[in-house]
Amino acid sequence: MAIRIFLADDHAILREGLRSLLEAHSDLSVVGEAADGRQAVRQAGRLRPDVVVMDIVMPELNGIEAAQQIRQLSPSTQVVILSMYAMTEHIARAFQAGARGYVLKESVGTELVDAIRAVCGGRRYLSPQITEVTLDNLGRLATEAKSPLELLSAREREVLQLVVEGKSSAEIAAKLSLSTKTVETYRVRLMRKLNLRDLPALIRFAIQHGLTPLQ
Repeated sequence: MAIRIFLADDHAILREGLRSLLEAHSDLSVVGEAADGRQAVRQAGRLRPDVVVMDIVMPELNGIEAAQQIRQLSPSTQVVILSMYAMTEHIARAFQAGARGYVLKESVGTELVDAIRAVCGGRRYLSPQITEVTLDNLGRLATEAKSPLELLSAREREVLQLVVEGKSSAEIAAKLSLSTKTVETYRVRLMRKLNLRDLPALIRFAIQHGLTPLQ
């Protein structure tokens, strides 16, 4: 039986290329796609694919938060992160969120196929190009590369991403099924926790930590 794969990336051309790459292999089948993290969570929860291939920088909900939610909804679904980031913080956060593979976009080719097969076989996979880290010391890396994002709750991180994407408190409240007052409380709280004073500082923080692409 073919491995069922779900693709999550905000670039349609990349998704099309990945689909062609993967479906050239008889043991791989792409069963769905999503252009933002929130859509990926909904559809992966419904389709229950064997593997989700997920970019880190995604609209609405970043790939790491989405990976964690997908693993909660469908524990049998494995997640392979596909990213341009080779920094320790991103790698450690991805594996903490439940991802089993981490592939750099610059070397996607057959490496992604290898990663998918590895995670379906119960193994972890990390791009060989990331020479300064190994799968054996991810626990130590998670401690050493502690992200300031860990100061925030999962809900605060969701609000943070939507704020830097330019959503109003009312729009965020509608997306997250919260009251506008509650969203305002979250906004004040996350700014205080991160010791940031204004929106430009928050946007710089989000770019630095891979929640939104470079402007």
